[in-house]
Amino acid sequence: MSKMKIVCFGVRDYEVPTFEKLAKQYDYELVLRPEYLSDSCIELADGFEGVMVRGNCAISKENYKRLAEKGLKYYVTRTAGYDHVNVPVLKELGIKTAFVPGYSPNAISELAVSLAMSLLRHTQYDGERTGRLLDFTVSDKMFSKEIRQCTVGVIGCGRIGRTTCGLFHGLGAKVIGYDKFPGQDSEILKYVDLDTLLAQSDVIVCHAAYFAGQNDNMIGANEIAKMKDGVVFVNVARGELVDAKAMVEAVKSGKVEGFAADVLRGEKAVFNHKFNSIDEIPDPIVRDMVKLYPSTIITPHVASATEGALIDMVEVSLKNIDEFLATGECKNSLIK
Repeated sequence: MSKMKIVCFGVRDYEVPTFEKLAKQYDYELVLRPEYLSDSCIELADGFEGVMVRGNCAISKENYKRLAEKGLKYYVTRTAGYDHVNVPVLKELGIKTAFVPGYSPNAISELAVSLAMSLLRHTQYDGERTGRLLDFTVSDKMFSKEIRQCTVGVIGCGRIGRTTCGLFHGLGAKVIGYDKFPGQDSEILKYVDLDTLLAQSDVIVCHAAYFAGQNDNMIGANEIAKMKDGVVFVNVARGELVDAKAMVEAVKSGKVEGFAADVLRGEKAVFNHKFNSIDEIPDPIVRDMVKLYPSTIITPHVASATEGALIDMVEVSLKNIDEFLATGECKNSLIK
């Protein structure tokens, strides 16, 4: 019996050895593509029984039908978020689909803490002055708070959010959290309502799940106005959760001292591209964010770019297909 062929999209060079190792372990033939699957390159998925995608891979209803007609049976995403997958269409077409409900929470949490600490201690600013401007003098902006003197607010206290809480607690911060479905208070984390979190936090990290049409711009101008002056805000969840224009204006005014984002609304137009000048960036809000560096830091959706997270994502995706093949069902199926 020949191995199932699965085409995997958005595979970066450093990910190739992991894919190849797991392909042998799970006995699949994996075709690795650096491109994100889109309508403009849909032919790359023609004729495959299985397709594995990541965030920023999105196709039209017509192209889901095209792939079904060409033999597609399994369409899995190696991500926890799945707003880029048209689940109703896949259900209609009888194509099995699944996601990865969790992978190394430390990968996301460690980036969140790193970005927050960079903004709090102004390390990007310091490095810019010494490394690029050759200015080794000490400026007023280098004066910083210590994290143990801060209250850190975490929005979204699931598995990843709680890991972030633990890391900040370990650094000596007071940690409060908001979640739509709060858990029990602990030595590490005290749950509060969102308004209380906004008003009390010196550092805010967003880990909330995104539900299209339900919590878009969860953090907008009204919420920013409730924050402390000089707050540091980090978004490592979804770009749609934060009104980026309002956040940019808050950074310009000094209301927000620092803003970091590993995710952007419409990020596919920016991430995975190299621009020769700021003017080439298609999104004017992103252009403003870049101009505000180092008070704003953008990382190109790399929170999960760790060895541990990659193994989790790819291995669970292949296990999902294994389950479908063995039983016709899968515990991580997106179709209920």
